[in-house]
Amino acid sequence: MTTELSPEALAGLLDRARQDYRDLVGLGLSLDLTRGKPAPEQLDLSEDLLSLPGGRHTSADGTDVRNYGGLQGLPELREIFADVLQVPVDRLIAAGNSSLELMHDCLVHALLSVLPGAESRWVDQERIAFLCPVPGYDRHFALCERFGIDMIPVPMTAEGPDMEAVERLVAEDPAVKGIWCVPKYSNPDGVCYSDATVARLASMDTAAPDFRIFWDNAYAAHHLTDEPVEIADLLAACAAAGNPDRAFVFGSTSKITAAGSGVAFFGSSPANVQWLLGNNSKRSIGPDKVNQLRHVLFLRDAEGVRRHMGHQRALLQPKFEAVARILDAELGGSGLASWTSPKGGYFVTLEVPDGCAEEVVRRAAGAGIVLTPAGATHPYGADPRDAVIRIAPSYPGLPELEQAITGLAVCVRLVGYE
Repeated sequence: MTTELSPEALAGLLDRARQDYRDLVGLGLSLDLTRGKPAPEQLDLSEDLLSLPGGRHTSADGTDVRNYGGLQGLPELREIFADVLQVPVDRLIAAGNSSLELMHDCLVHALLSVLPGAESRWVDQERIAFLCPVPGYDRHFALCERFGIDMIPVPMTAEGPDMEAVERLVAEDPAVKGIWCVPKYSNPDGVCYSDATVARLASMDTAAPDFRIFWDNAYAAHHLTDEPVEIADLLAACAAAGNPDRAFVFGSTSKITAAGSGVAFFGSSPANVQWLLGNNSKRSIGPDKVNQLRHVLFLRDAEGVRRHMGHQRALLQPKFEAVARILDAELGGSGLASWTSPKGGYFVTLEVPDGCAEEVVRRAAGAGIVLTPAGATHPYGADPRDAVIRIAPSYPGLPELEQAITGLAVCVRLVGYE
């Protein structure tokens, strides 16, 4: 908060902010920035999927994709995404439409069956905990809460989670079984993990022999600039450090093609892949291979993914630029806020003065601008500073987004000056 203002100047700014807010409410807006959904125009880019596979029903090796089997997914689709996700083809599983389902299943299987390297099932242990970099992804936290897994927040830095805190916690407590990571263009602050962070995660000493890194590489191909960020290969780093089973890699096409009809991926060591396939064989007779073939024919190869993501970027980049431009014009130099300028991904993090985020979100809702609840970026929905607001620019059209961000800035000024 700016402190050098005189009482008279501050009163004038507050009066103006109150009038701006009354004008905002009078517009009768109805805008939603709650989730990072692809816009209809982004989904239109994959319209040709709906006409595929066009009567074809055999994969490259002659498998009839209409029938049972093929629990690991089509090899040709895994080959397309092996490079994108930094996972060898033979250690990559192509599954259903949601990586969240795969993360859910990995937790369930770890609770109910013995992981490679584990001494017992997690459910048989007195306490299970996960490290949760904050700000972070609310659905990760919801999974932990759903299964009674304790969450231990660790702060994010410009290079990833605070590794001194991570290394200390995993070394001293055998109940700490995992860490959530969104390593590239992380949700919500856009941080990309440095090579040093990846190396330390791969090689650190852990009290739990069955410690796992849940590496949710959701935005691996979602670049917003001419200089795509590349991150170190975690699986290779873990193997080199003598911890080949440490990493679970997740990804999906949910924000690449059709969000509700995509393909999700899991990659890991041979032992972990066989562990997951063995457990999944009890709940499924195989994934939707027709949909997987559809994706093969549409994307064709890894270069096809890059080309398609270039079209996605052309739609998304102007929206992120609008957020930065409006926040700078409306709040720059005010001392009331700071925000991220991500090079990829789906979110912008806005930080307001401590104790103000929940009230800003409430005032925005009163003006017809619905935001992700304050606190969603932290375990149990509680941001101890009450300062972080996640902005999801992707879904609204550009004019509506500009209205929403301008209105949000009005709410930040009002609450901040109050």
